[in-house]
Amino acid sequence: MKNPYLFGYLPFVTVVLFSLTFGVYSVGESMTFFKEIGLYQGMREFLSDFQLRIFLLTMYTLVFFMVFAALKLIAVTIHETALLFFLREEADASYSASKSGAVIYFIGALASAAGIQSWKTLVFIFVITSFVYFIYVVYKLSPFMSLTQTIGLIFFQIIMWSVLLVALVYILIRLYNGVLASVPLSNPVN
Repeated sequence: MKNPYLFGYLPFVTVVLFSLTFGVYSVGESMTFFKEIGLYQGMREFLSDFQLRIFLLTMYTLVFFMVFAALKLIAVTIHETALLFFLREEADASYSASKSGAVIYFIGALASAAGIQSWKTLVFIFVITSFVYFIYVVYKLSPFMSLTQTIGLIFFQIIMWSVLLVALVYILIRLYNGVLASVPLSNPVN
């Protein structure tokens, strides 16, 4: 008999690993930036290099942990809402089948350690891992759904993520334009 909670800890470990890899990259970039603008020497008066790196790693890891935890919460909510709409039968097997995909994210989090020197590689690994996870879950759930229900599940999730992404981009553009409008140099004097 398999324990359904065998991989229950993997989402937490995965979020921590992704947060650490993105945090380590951010520390390296911050140190380079601080040296370029001349802030590094002033910070070294209060903290040693090691203490500064640990402080920045803690802060960045915490920020990325919050981002990835929020993304996981949103993803689970969207996925389970899609299952509510499109999975018509009560099947515990279908639910547990989709939960075993947490191993895919864990493997992706481990692979992200290889891309720690480039933010493009880190984002690429995260996106590919998410795509592979999505395909795996749809494949595992497809025996419990008809073709139209499977297509509905796929399109529901694509539409929801697209709406969230467009809304986020719109908010960021509005915020950016608002900041630029408030800068006195960007407004010509008549």
